Amino acid sequence: MTDALAERPLTVPDALHPWISGIESVAVRGELPDSFTHVPDTATQLVVRMEEDGRRDALVVGPRARASYHADADRRVRSCVRLRLGPGTVRPLLGTPAVDLVGQVLPLGTLPASTARQLAEELLELTAEELPAHLARALPGRLAPAVDRSRTLLLRAAVDALSTRPGRVPAQVKDVARDLAVSERQLRNLFAEGVGLSPKHYARIDRVRHVLTHAESAPWAQLAAATGYYDQSHMTSDFRTLMGVPPRSFFTGRLPRPRPCQAFDRR
Repeated sequence: MTDALAERPLTVPDALHPWISGIESVAVRGELPDSFTHVPDTATQLVVRMEEDGRRDALVVGPRARASYHADADRRVRSCVRLRLGPGTVRPLLGTPAVDLVGQVLPLGTLPASTARQLAEELLELTAEELPAHLARALPGRLAPAVDRSRTLLLRAAVDALSTRPGRVPAQVKDVARDLAVSERQLRNLFAEGVGLSPKHYARIDRVRHVLTHAESAPWAQLAAATGYYDQSHMTSDFRTLMGVPPRSFFTGRLPRPRPCQAFDRR
């Protein structure tokens, strides 16, 4: 986050926990920087943006397999609300497997499912404060019949096992498959549809995000061990692969050359 942005988490109602893992309101409070970074992300997000003239658009932002560095921020945007979809929610809500959204930014209303088009219309009419309560009333009834609960529970158990937590390193993919009584191929298929990334890539991104969050709290070697890497060089190699530069370069501002954002077709 930069000083120009004010980020505020919103409470996710209990009724939304099966579908939405987080809601955040972001407001522009100052001059946006000339360049900015999108770090890797395992989640598909719904984003509602508001421009200076009051115009709104609703987007779906797919998982990001690697970091990207951009110039020319859209300075018309003054606020947005971001909703992180839970694992297994993408197809029943948006009508497409999560793997088809990796690296994509698309208008929400153009996706196949009628729930996506209806949701796009509703989100454009709601304030950030109104949004959680409205979705808590609307989403469960629309999605419950379309969700294979057993597959979703299996996927979420695998996601939890492969996630980095304070005091707990992620499990190995082969061990997760064995513990859940599925083959590694079945696990990959579950992740492709419900998350968009392979189990291994999911775990790599989650570990690097943990490093990004806790880089100032411990020495590199200690952080590497706590995050489940073999050693510091393993952490550095993984970080460089996903972020484009090693950790020391990233945290001292020696970043890859930014490139212009790609525009999307507004409809």
